[in-house]
Amino acid sequence: MAENSGDHLYDIIVVGGGIMGSCAAYEAAKLGKNVLLIEQFDLLHHLGSSHGESRTIRATYPEPYYPPMVLESFRLWETAESAAGYRVLTPATQLDLGPADSLSLKSIIRNCSPDSLPAKAFDASADPAEVPGAFNIPDGWIAVSTAVAGIIKPTKAVAMFHSLALRHGAVLKDRAEVESIERSGGNIRISTADGRFFHGSKCVVTAGAWTRKLVKHVTGRDLPIHPLHTLIWYWKIKEGFESEMTPASGFPTFGSYGVPFVYGTPAMEFPGLIKVALHAGWPCDPDRRDWMVGRDDAMFGGVADWIERVLPGRIETAGGPAMKQPCMYSMTPDEDFVIDFLGGEFGRDVVVAGGFSGHGFKMGPVVGRMVVEMVVEGETETAARIGVEMGVFRMDRFEWRAKGNVKEFEEQVVSHD
Repeated sequence: MAENSGDHLYDIIVVGGGIMGSCAAYEAAKLGKNVLLIEQFDLLHHLGSSHGESRTIRATYPEPYYPPMVLESFRLWETAESAAGYRVLTPATQLDLGPADSLSLKSIIRNCSPDSLPAKAFDASADPAEVPGAFNIPDGWIAVSTAVAGIIKPTKAVAMFHSLALRHGAVLKDRAEVESIERSGGNIRISTADGRFFHGSKCVVTAGAWTRKLVKHVTGRDLPIHPLHTLIWYWKIKEGFESEMTPASGFPTFGSYGVPFVYGTPAMEFPGLIKVALHAGWPCDPDRRDWMVGRDDAMFGGVADWIERVLPGRIETAGGPAMKQPCMYSMTPDEDFVIDFLGGEFGRDVVVAGGFSGHGFKMGPVVGRMVVEMVVEGETETAARIGVEMGVFRMDRFEWRAKGNVKEFEEQVVSHD
């Protein structure tokens, strides 16, 4: 028998149960709203962008609008952990490094502040023992370390927000693929592929890599949110160095600007392995992914060379990574988020949040709060309070300029077309 909401009217229906949707459901339920969270797959599935063993949280960005969002999100992560009674975030140091002429790295340093984000700079003359993680800074490179950083356990984190939302009375339904979002008597009617339908006064769409498909089906509008299939690589640490590359020993999360763009986390998830990966991916249809793409040895060479240059003698590189795990990015042309009202017949009753471009997970708590404020109040007090101009996240920016927001620095994610 089809399961329908009948005459029941939810205050807010959240479409998509990953990190953004789970945070939104929690924030809405905390306000006393009657909340329904719908997920097309099983809860905690591994088919999108909200699963796995680690995500970095760092406040170092070339764009000025992300640091205040991360700082606010860090506070919200800690608040949620206190409410849950357990931790999903392990504090660490962040180290950003790269060629001294990198425009991205120069912008990151400009965005650091002694008041909100103190930073310490290094160059090739630095004693490696003084650099977090004893990284080797090559000639012509610079590095900057900051203390607002950490490693998040993503699957555990999503589960935490699910449980907190449930604790506040939210209803969670999985295996419910949304087929349509329509106006119905002044409210929102959501239909699923298996014949169910639900009614709500408001709706938040956080559908990850499926956002473009869903928005186009509902409105005909084609948002330039492009899914990328990406791979997370874990490399074997050489014997005797395992304990030196952990969070407890002060080894940092890190991002290396330039070509290739390399990022990683301390050894934490798998004993004896460390995550060092490319910030890159392959265009894909999220419903028809080629699970074998990117598994050839040619892709590993650039990262192996980087490891030998920056972390020499500590990681086995000859055989390539010891483990590979798939993930997915949802890229916009400017690598900025889309957080906006759907508009049209839906006005301000439907908010879309997507296109998080491989760097949004850390900001899940603040994005969740913002979208709930938008759909409830028509604007976000949080963004105003922390000094973030939401115009940079408007979906119609791509109609004015195909590439979206103008950036004065290089792109960070490589798409292997």
